Amino acid sequence: MDETARRTFEDPGAPLSVRVADLLTRLTLAEKVDLLHQHQAAVPRLGVGPFRTGTEALHGVAWLGEATVFPQSVGLGSTWDPDLVRRVGAAVGDEVRGLHHKDPVRTGLNVWAPVVNPLRDPRWGRNEEGYAEDPWLTGVLGTAYAAGLRGDDPRYLRTAPTLKHFLGYNNETDRHLTSSDLPPRVLHEYELPAFRAPIAAGAAVAVMASYNLVNGRPAHLSPLLDAELRTWTDDDVLVVGDAGACTNLAGEQRYLPDHASGFAAALRAGVDCFTEDPQTTTALLHEALGRGLLTESDVDTAVRHILAIRLRLGEFDPAELNPYAATTADVVNCPEHQRLAREAARAAIVLLKNGDGLLPLCAPRTVAVIGPLGDALAADWYSGSLPYAVTVRAGLAGRLGEQAVRGIEGADRIRLRTARGVVVAGSGPDGAALRIAGAGDDLFDVLDWGGGTVTLRAAVNRRYVRAGEDGVLVNDRAEPGEWVVRETFEAARRGGRIVLRHVASDAYVAAGADGVLRASAAAEAATEFEVELVEDGLEAAAALARDADVAVVVLGNHPMVAGRETQDRDDLALPPGQDALLRAVRAANPSTVLILTSSYPYAIGWAQEHLPAVLWSAHGGQEYGAAVADVLLGKDEDGGPVEPTGRLPQTWYRGADELPDLLDYDIIGSDATYLYFRGSPLYPFGHGLGYTRFEHRNLRLDAVSVRAGDRVEISVDVVNVGDRPGTEVVQFYTRQRRSRVKQPLRRLRGFRRVRLAPGAQATVTLTLDTADLAFFDVVQDRPLVESARHTVMVGRSCTDITATGTLTVRGETVPDRPADHLRAASRDAEYGTALTDEGPEHGDAVVAVRDGAWLALDGVDLPAGAARITASAAAPAEGARIEVRLDEPLSGPVAAVLEVPVVPGRHDWAEATAPLTGATGRHDLYLVFDTAGTRVSVVGFGA
Repeated sequence: MDETARRTFEDPGAPLSVRVADLLTRLTLAEKVDLLHQHQAAVPRLGVGPFRTGTEALHGVAWLGEATVFPQSVGLGSTWDPDLVRRVGAAVGDEVRGLHHKDPVRTGLNVWAPVVNPLRDPRWGRNEEGYAEDPWLTGVLGTAYAAGLRGDDPRYLRTAPTLKHFLGYNNETDRHLTSSDLPPRVLHEYELPAFRAPIAAGAAVAVMASYNLVNGRPAHLSPLLDAELRTWTDDDVLVVGDAGACTNLAGEQRYLPDHASGFAAALRAGVDCFTEDPQTTTALLHEALGRGLLTESDVDTAVRHILAIRLRLGEFDPAELNPYAATTADVVNCPEHQRLAREAARAAIVLLKNGDGLLPLCAPRTVAVIGPLGDALAADWYSGSLPYAVTVRAGLAGRLGEQAVRGIEGADRIRLRTARGVVVAGSGPDGAALRIAGAGDDLFDVLDWGGGTVTLRAAVNRRYVRAGEDGVLVNDRAEPGEWVVRETFEAARRGGRIVLRHVASDAYVAAGADGVLRASAAAEAATEFEVELVEDGLEAAAALARDADVAVVVLGNHPMVAGRETQDRDDLALPPGQDALLRAVRAANPSTVLILTSSYPYAIGWAQEHLPAVLWSAHGGQEYGAAVADVLLGKDEDGGPVEPTGRLPQTWYRGADELPDLLDYDIIGSDATYLYFRGSPLYPFGHGLGYTRFEHRNLRLDAVSVRAGDRVEISVDVVNVGDRPGTEVVQFYTRQRRSRVKQPLRRLRGFRRVRLAPGAQATVTLTLDTADLAFFDVVQDRPLVESARHTVMVGRSCTDITATGTLTVRGETVPDRPADHLRAASRDAEYGTALTDEGPEHGDAVVAVRDGAWLALDGVDLPAGAARITASAAAPAEGARIEVRLDEPLSGPVAAVLEVPVVPGRHDWAEATAPLTGATGRHDLYLVFDTAGTRVSVVGFGA
C-alpha cells in the first residue's frame, strides 16, 4: 500500500468508523498485536505514536507528582451534588491534559476513574473509592465525574474515562480467588445499573474488568462484557484488564490450562487491552494465534475499540481543532482548582449530631484540637502528592489566631528498653537503623490506627519506623505508605514486656549481635522490650481539653494502614486507642466535638450517646482544614454563612454483627444495604443535619393511578423554619407494597437540593418514570413493572420520612414458571448453595456447598400428565441424589428422586431423570441436595 497517498484516518472530516477502518487496514498483524497492552508501541511508518492506558485519576491525578487533591470519592459521594462532582471531574481532566502536554509519554489520556462498584459492605478495604451503596446514586455521581473527565465537546474527549471494576467486586480478602454470587435480580437491579448509567450517557468510554470471579467464572471472561455493557451505547467501549489479572486465569485461578489459552479467552470475551508485561503479552497472543485459539478477526475487534478511543482523543488531528489540546501544566493546582478543592471538601462534611446546638461555634476564646488527624493530612493510595496541606488545627488557627488554637495528638510517647540497653534512632531526615545502645534518650510515639496494629514514630525526627525488605528497622518514612505497608507492627505481651511482630513480613523484631533491630526472627527468638511510658497521651490530651472552651477531637483511619486496597476490615469499631482518647477528652470537657475523618463508616454508638456534636468526612484533600473551619464556625472568611450540607452515602451500622458475611453478595437474600436492612441503623442512608430546620409540606402527585410507562410528577413544599439560610436535600423514595417477589423496603428515586433563606418556601418536583419501578423478572428473564400499589415517600433520609402518598400502577402480572425449562440459577430462595459457571464462556448453574442444601423455584406450573423430571446435573466422586419436594424444602411431599451420575470435568453435565408422582398444577418447587458438590443447571418436566 502506498503510504504517501491520502490517509483517511488522518482526515478530521471523515466519519469515525471510516477512519478507524482505514487505519486498521494499514496495520500489519504484528503491529495490531502490539497495540493490545497498556504500553502500546508506536508505528512510525504511519505516524502513529506510542499510547499508554491507565492514568489514575480517582480524586485528582495520582502517582505523577503534585496535583490538586480533592476529597476521596466516598466524600464526593457525600456531597449529593452531581454538578459539583462534574466540576471536580473537569478540573482533574484538565490537569491530566496539562500533564500530558508537558510529558505525553508519562501521562496518558486514558484515565482509570471513576470507581462505580456500589458500596455494599462498609468493611471493604476500597470503600473510599466508591460513591454510595445505592446503585442509582452511584450511577448519577459516577456519570457526573466521568462527564467532567470526558468534557462536553461533541467530537473530542478531554480524557477517556474508564469505569472500575466490572463486576461484583467488594472484597480484598483473596480477591482474585473468591467468586461473587450474583443472582439475576441482584445482577440486574444492583450491580449493573451503576455501570450502565455512565456508559449509556456517553460519559465513560471504557471499563476495567475486576480481579474476582462472578458465579464461578473469572470476571475477565464474563459474557456480560459483550452481552451487556457493549449494548448500552452505539459507541466503541474499550475494555482493559486489571494489572496481572489475565495471568491469573491460568495462574492462581487455574481456570485455563496455560497462559496462551487464558489471554486468548480474555480477548475473545471482550478484553481489548492487557495490563501485563508488554513482551509477555505479545508473545502469548502470537502463540495463541499460531495455535488457532485466536483469529486475526478477534484481534481486529479489540484494536478497533482501541483506535476509536485514540481518534476521539484527537491524536491524529490538528491541535487547533481540539479544544483540549492547548491545555498546559499551568492548570495543575491553579487557584481556581484550589478554590474548588475547598468547596468540595466543605460540601463533603456531614453533620451527624448537633444535640444541644453547640455548632456552629460562637467565637470561642480557646479551642483544643486533639487527635492523630488534628494536625495531619493523610493521602491514600490513589491520591496525588499534596501541593500543600491545610490541617484542622491550621484551618482553625488561620481563622481564630494561633494563640487561640492549641493542638496535641494524644499519642503515648515511650522509651523502649531491653536487657542490652535502650533503642535509639537516627536524628537526621533519613533516620538510621534502629539499634540497641548502652545509653540514649530516644523516644517513640505510638499511634493506633486499628486492626490490632500500631505505628511507631521516632520523636527525634518525626519519621515513622519501617522494616525494609532486608528486615532492618529504620526511622525514615514521612508517612506510612507504598504498595506493601511496612510501617505497621503488632505488639504482644510476654509477662511485663512486649514483643513486636512486623505485619507485612509476619516476622518478629530481634536485635542482632551488632545491636541492629531486624524483623526477621521467629516468635520464640523475638527480643523482649520493656515499655517505659514517658508521656501519657490521654492525660496530656485531657489536660489540654480541660483548659479550652471547646475540644475538637479529630479521629479516623490512616488510609494507607487499616482498610485499603488489599486489606478489608474485620469490624466497624474505632481503634481502641482512639476510643480511649475520645472518652478521656469528653470526661475533661463536655463541650467536645468529634470529627471523624475516615474512608468508611465506624460504629460510634458511644459518641452518638455522649457527645453534643459529631461530624464525618472522608479524607478531604489539601483544603480539608479550611473547609472544616468554615463549617465549625458557620461562616467563611468573608463572613458569609456556611452550614454542613453533606448527606451519608452509606448506612452506618451499630456494629459488624448487623452485616452479612463479607463475601455474601446476595443483598436480597441477606437483607443488606438500606434497601433491605430491617434493623435500626446508627445513622441511616441519606442522613445529614444542618444549622437550620426545614419542614416538608403538602406532598402531591399529579396522578394517583397510572399505567406502566407513564410519568408522574411528585411535588412537595419545603419551608425553612429556622433562623439561618440553609440547604435542604429533599429525598424521594418508593416502596412496592405487594409483589410476587421480595421487594426493597425503600428505594431512592431522586433528590433535589434547595437553598432557602429563613422563612422562605419553595416547591420541589420530581418526575417519576414508572418504568423505573420495574424489577428483574427471573421467570421471563426481563424487567417487569408489576401491577401494584406503591408508597411514595419524601424525607430527610431513607428512614426520616416526612410525607407519604400512594400511587397505583397498572402493569403486568408475573406469570407462573413454565415447567419445560427451569434455570436453577434463577432460584427464588436457597440454603447452602452457590452459583457456579455452567460452561467456560456462558451460562450459570447452582452447586451445593453443604450436605442438605436446597434451592427454591416459586410458582412452577406443572402440566397435567407430567410423568417425568429431567435435570442437567453433575455429582461429585461418589454420586449424589436430588430430592424434588413440593411447597416446603424439609417436610413437603417428595415428587421425585434424581440419581445424579458422576461426570469427569467442571463443565461436563449428565442427564438425570426420574418418574414424577403426585405433582400437577402450581407448586413451589424445592431441589434438595444430599451431597455437597452436586451441581444442577436446568430442570424440565414432560410426559
